[in-house]
Amino acid sequence: MPPPADIVKVAIEWPGANAQLIEMDQKRPLSSIIREVCDGWSLSGSEQFALRYADGPQLYITEQTRGDIENGTILRLAISPARAARQLLERIQSHVIDARLEALKELAKLSADPTFATEFINMEGIGTLARLVESGTHFGEMLAFTLTAFLELMDHGIVSWDLISLSFIKQIAAYVNQPMVDVSILQRSLAILESMVLNSHSLYHRVAQEITVGQLIGHLQVSNQEMQTYAIALINALFLKAPEDRRQEMASTLAQKHLRSIILNHVIRGNRPIKAEMAHQLYVLQVLTFNLLEERMMTKMDPNDQAQRDIIFELRRIAFDGETDPTGTEKRKAMYTKDYKMLGFTNHVNPAMDFTQTPPGMLALDNMLYLAKVHQDTYIRIVLENSSREDKHECPFGRCAIELTRMLCEILKVGELPYEGCNDYHPMFFTHDRAWEEFFCVCIQLLNKTWKEMRATSEDFNKVMQVVREQITRALAMKPSSIDQLKNKLRGLNYSEILRLRQSERMSQDDFQSPPIIELRERIQPEILELIKQQRLNRLCEGSCFRKLGNRRRQEKFWFCRLSLNHKVLHYGDLDESPQGEVPFELLSDKIPVSDIKSVLTGKDCPHMKEKSALKQNKEVLELAFSVLYDPDETLNFVAPNKYEYCIWTDGLCALLGREMGSDLTRSDLDTLISMEMKLRLLDLENITIPEAPPPVPKEPSSYNFTYNYS
Repeated sequence: MPPPADIVKVAIEWPGANAQLIEMDQKRPLSSIIREVCDGWSLSGSEQFALRYADGPQLYITEQTRGDIENGTILRLAISPARAARQLLERIQSHVIDARLEALKELAKLSADPTFATEFINMEGIGTLARLVESGTHFGEMLAFTLTAFLELMDHGIVSWDLISLSFIKQIAAYVNQPMVDVSILQRSLAILESMVLNSHSLYHRVAQEITVGQLIGHLQVSNQEMQTYAIALINALFLKAPEDRRQEMASTLAQKHLRSIILNHVIRGNRPIKAEMAHQLYVLQVLTFNLLEERMMTKMDPNDQAQRDIIFELRRIAFDGETDPTGTEKRKAMYTKDYKMLGFTNHVNPAMDFTQTPPGMLALDNMLYLAKVHQDTYIRIVLENSSREDKHECPFGRCAIELTRMLCEILKVGELPYEGCNDYHPMFFTHDRAWEEFFCVCIQLLNKTWKEMRATSEDFNKVMQVVREQITRALAMKPSSIDQLKNKLRGLNYSEILRLRQSERMSQDDFQSPPIIELRERIQPEILELIKQQRLNRLCEGSCFRKLGNRRRQEKFWFCRLSLNHKVLHYGDLDESPQGEVPFELLSDKIPVSDIKSVLTGKDCPHMKEKSALKQNKEVLELAFSVLYDPDETLNFVAPNKYEYCIWTDGLCALLGREMGSDLTRSDLDTLISMEMKLRLLDLENITIPEAPPPVPKEPSSYNFTYNYS
């Protein structure tokens, strides 16, 4: 007979004694259980003790968290959080250096525990650590452990960053600005400054006064990628929190310090592969850089502003330089109208009106002027080439440039805040000081070429823009490493290739529409669904690594989850670093019986998406979030590293529970595999020869044996 649901069987350890095997009644107060355990070892003062996990992060167990204890868990009797905090607070102020070092080392580890952190903070522990730093008497390992403990404690969000003193900020900034500082101290100092900037508006100004961009850029010219990541993260934080009027100034300073070329040569083209957190920081920097365009994108042109009108006159002058203006006012006006029509503006009389819509506003005019001045031959060729065509086949340069600018802003999400967890940076944007303008110049030439390939007329304008958008997004997805490589990718994505790709992708939807083929498809579908189900479950057995949501620091925290080979238990546990390959079950200390799982929640229905967090939740995180709801009303919360892993896990969990797999990935796989199977079966039918003698009695046909590995 199974034990009651409120009883869990655990082992409890104590140094130098045999472990106690007990049945823990979850209805009893925790203090009563601890008293009983202490009595078993003849320990007095049970109120001075607490229970902790023996494995993993070794967190303290409280009345609020005791529900996470499972059968077979190994616990450890330890001194209570309050007693531990009091002892460590005394020891870190000891005059014996070795004793203080050991205390700080232990404190750095315990500070990650929220129960201990609360007790230590309530004893003014953070103030004590801050004074130790401000004294300037700690160095090496001792200082590194002090800063680690401080950062861990502040990360719990129990106290406000606004309470930090100016002298503490100056001391931390001094570690960053000094040329020769221990790597571990420098990394923690950068992380502390980043948290200050992100969590306090007033501290941003203080940090900005103490830290020079030049010093931060110096930390990028090293071979240690973790150090580079911390440095870029602080640059991004300063960039993100800077007032709007200071962002352009900061961007100019970074350009003068050659930030882009340093990142390109020392990070992107460095000897080490880009890790996930570095990729995220590069993506954030890319987004913040492009967001500098937002002001121009949202600025309407003033038709009465002569300086702005002069830009349009300059576009006309460069295109038609050899033509002299007629003397009469009416003749000049008529000539200008004709020229503006040839330039492809919608309003031939007053082209300034074309730039009154936002987006793209004045940004479109900036792009056109850059093309005309920097790539003058290309600009003149595009304008004159189209002006010599028939009216109905001309590609209107002005209208195309305006619409293309709007499209590029949408593709690159100009004006949007960066997404937490997104790593979608493009190396080519770090290869040129005017990457945005060069990108536009490549794309406007693509648009002109595609217009000719489609033999388009003015009525086809929207169709051409749709094709160009597809060409650009497909090329960007290939992650070209330079502007020249982008050009090569786009050359391979001409209009004919886009048509071929579209036809290929539609084939699974459009082919095989006759009634016999539809019947065959319906007969095959259950086999293919079972094949996909087994693939999903096999992937869950291999397991996946997940990043802990809300971790601001570069020293990432991970956890791993995998399904047991008999599909009966989910094993999971924390890891110190991202694993290389499969993680053994023995290293995963926690587990959930599949029989206890009630349902799978996704998106905004997940509990961890409803909780208030220091990190801003966004659409992308919501789309990757899912939770396993299990007895008794507990949840295991996930944020998948990408859309593929999200689909694999949600489909696999649904398959475990006997529910329909409904992700986009499953629908795509189902269509692809059914089409492949049908083609193979139809091919077998085409190769059959009609026998002269009556055929033997047919046996039950066996299904084609697929080996499907989605990697």
